[in-house]
Amino acid sequence: MVSRRSFLQATAAAAVARPVFSAQAQVQGANDRVRLGVIGTGTRGTMVARFFSQHDDCAVVAACDVAGSRLDAFMEAQSKAGAQVDRYDDYRRILDRQDIDAVLVATPDHWHSPMLVEACAAGKDVYVEKPISNAIEPAQKMVEAAREHGRVTQVGLQQREGKHFQEAAKLVQDGLLGKVTHCVMKFPGAYTTPPGPVTEPPADLNWDAWQGPAPRHPYRYTRQRRWRTYYDYGGGLVTDWGVHLVDVAHWYLGLDQKAPRLASASAQYVNVEVPERDQVPDAFVVSWQYDDVVMSFTNAATNNPEFGSQGNYFFGPHGSLQVHRSGFQILPGMRRRPEPDAPPPIDTRIRRFREDYQNDPDTIQHCRNFLDCIKSRQRPVTDIEIGFSSTLPCLLAILAIREGRSFVWDGTTARPA
Repeated sequence: MVSRRSFLQATAAAAVARPVFSAQAQVQGANDRVRLGVIGTGTRGTMVARFFSQHDDCAVVAACDVAGSRLDAFMEAQSKAGAQVDRYDDYRRILDRQDIDAVLVATPDHWHSPMLVEACAAGKDVYVEKPISNAIEPAQKMVEAAREHGRVTQVGLQQREGKHFQEAAKLVQDGLLGKVTHCVMKFPGAYTTPPGPVTEPPADLNWDAWQGPAPRHPYRYTRQRRWRTYYDYGGGLVTDWGVHLVDVAHWYLGLDQKAPRLASASAQYVNVEVPERDQVPDAFVVSWQYDDVVMSFTNAATNNPEFGSQGNYFFGPHGSLQVHRSGFQILPGMRRRPEPDAPPPIDTRIRRFREDYQNDPDTIQHCRNFLDCIKSRQRPVTDIEIGFSSTLPCLLAILAIREGRSFVWDGTTARPA
């Protein structure tokens, strides 16, 4: 376990807004071009690599995956785009290369921590997808490694780049709703799946390397292709969408350097039977108590074609605001009796935004911010400490679900309440 003293020292710098790192930039090549290695060439890794390639001062020069067919598809796409990319089946060969400045880590969650820690030690800057890890101690090691080696680290929490997210943040922070008492987060569905039969792994897959630091299991298709639902590799919707939603709540309410005082959960298998109990249940409600606000997250959300019911809801005495990737809406609060000196009722309004996931301007800008910070040595928009702060409540919730009891956070360790 990381010691209390060392972890607090590693995170103390977060109180200072984006200081310059002591480590010098080592960007090589013509016109300070950032040379990027991609670790994980699945759907998200391929997409974000394409977004990086849209910036003239970035070149994808190497890629790695333990699934040969995925790597084949990535290499073919890069070749068609005119890029010269070296392929590897061992990510350490990318870290060994002195001519690579940064890496994109887009693997299953259980690999994020060891890869980022090793990349920082190898002198690479890192863009890592969220959640930063599927467990607390590995997540702490990521913060320590980034600070010890003075590396620029960006976590894939790109909603902070969104214009309508920024507009809604200002409304909440300027007091439109009054003092926010509750933040409710919703996202529909579940990843929980019947476990499926044990089979031989596909011929193109190195199953042992795929499992990496996780406990060893025989191959099941669901473990590889539905990995997010398994505790060994992810945290279901609780960590996948939950980290995005918690990040917005922390940002809007000024909680980036805060942690919940108490994390609780109620969850069970309802429509999917999982005898091994090794997946996140398909019905859950989790809640967190902060110093002066209550937050909760559930996968109970209705389909509303007019304006989706997913996202973050902020409730104050004057009204509520809901925000998600398709916009935000504001509703006035209920007034049961006239109140002296009360502000005028807020107006109902909807701000719509058309999300384009395949060509997402927010992620493209997030990549741009990372590239700029590699050169300036400043902290990016969602530095690893913000990523830790936004991931921690979800990991505490996973503990509460698995153990059936509440947890408190003492600054370095999760303890049963």
